[in-house]
Amino acid sequence: MKLIDKYILRQFLSTFFFVVLILLAVITVIDLTEKMDKFAKANVSSAQIASYYLDFVIWIASLLTPITIFIATVYVCARMAGRTEIIAILSSGVSFRRYLFPFFIGSILVAGISFALNGWVIPNSNKTRLAFEVQYLKSKYYFDKKNIHIQVSPNVYLYMQSYNNSNMTGYHFTMEKFENNKLIEKLVANRIQWDSVKQKWKMKEWQIKRIENIFHPTKDGQDSVRATDLIGTEDRDTALVIHPKEFESDYRKYDGMTIGELKHYIGTLKARGSTGVEAYEVELYTRYAAPFTIFILVFMGAIVSSRKSRGGTGVQIALGFLLSFVLIIFVTVFRTYAENGSELLTPALSVWIPNIIFGSLALVMYKYVPR
Repeated sequence: MKLIDKYILRQFLSTFFFVVLILLAVITVIDLTEKMDKFAKANVSSAQIASYYLDFVIWIASLLTPITIFIATVYVCARMAGRTEIIAILSSGVSFRRYLFPFFIGSILVAGISFALNGWVIPNSNKTRLAFEVQYLKSKYYFDKKNIHIQVSPNVYLYMQSYNNSNMTGYHFTMEKFENNKLIEKLVANRIQWDSVKQKWKMKEWQIKRIENIFHPTKDGQDSVRATDLIGTEDRDTALVIHPKEFESDYRKYDGMTIGELKHYIGTLKARGSTGVEAYEVELYTRYAAPFTIFILVFMGAIVSSRKSRGGTGVQIALGFLLSFVLIIFVTVFRTYAENGSELLTPALSVWIPNIIFGSLALVMYKYVPR
């Protein structure tokens, strides 16, 4: 790496981290001001607040990374262009592609750190942050869904008419087992209640019906069926694949999942035929697409701001903000469509469309924008 590369890389990374720190300070102060009343009402200690904002700052920094690195690129390039440094570099025989090399190295460094943080480090810190927000900042959560259907395995289906998360009790519970598309067992209970000591469900007023298909055709040509009923008069402990945690608040639950946990949870939701799986798929694909977004924004920012402007660096910086806000709009719109189960956009496609559009725009700008 040449001396000029080290100079540009140092300017680029120092500006990036400076912008991140400034924005974090502003956002943290605003957020703390808005939440002070809630902290006081909940009697939250200073140590708890400090621990919460440590996790909060890391999470916000990851969200700001694509925008701040774009702004840093625009600022550094516009500043160098204003001092005619870029003209001197290109006049010495260095190609524009070679001039972009230190920006490419910087974006690799930031993208790699960002991917590692978003994939594993930040989700683990978010578990604590989200638990704090649910306990102290959010209203008490009440599970209000009715007629709950869950497919727990390819041949086993659960049903509850309702569930009360305050006493961890499900009402009018049914579990059906099928074999070769035929019902072979049906468990019915008036209530099931979670026993936190035994870590099992306790069935009350239960009944099991086992159905045996006898393959001897009757006179009308149909197989005869024999049913055996087992009626319980006492409470019975049973192990079910569902857990009370599944009926707790799912407020931004995906923020507290690592990439491996997201994949496992998505597989579980799909196996059960549950709704809302799109939100978790979008989050998973976003974590893979984010590093490429950083590369595209750095490339685009360098192209936009590497020409000396009569209006000074303010024009390029303003243009940088405009493009970054347009990208945010694109990402938000396509993500919303995918999370709502759009038939036109799959989660993977919705995440990658902004990258495809802005990547193509960057290539067009590279070819036609004068420098």
